[in-house]
Amino acid sequence: MSKAELGHIAAPGALLELRVTPKASRNAVTLEDGALRVYVTTVPEGGKANAAVQKLLSKALGVPKSRLTLLRGAASRDKVFRIEP
Repeated sequence: MSKAELGHIAAPGALLELRVTPKASRNAVTLEDGALRVYVTTVPEGGKANAAVQKLLSKALGVPKSRLTLLRGAASRDKVFRIEP
């Protein structure tokens, strides 16, 4: 997914609700039926998958990693990130 496709949701203060699939066959960010899905190849241990999700999301949205804050779902597949101003 390109920055152009996700650019409209990269507004400061926006909350991103997403579903994560760890141990996927490839890294990807998709918009399926209006829901944001993130697939990462990383295993969900010690926060590695969360870090991979943050990195992949920041690249897809075109914002620095430091502007993405995980609000909910550190140990869940359903996560909520906020884009900081």
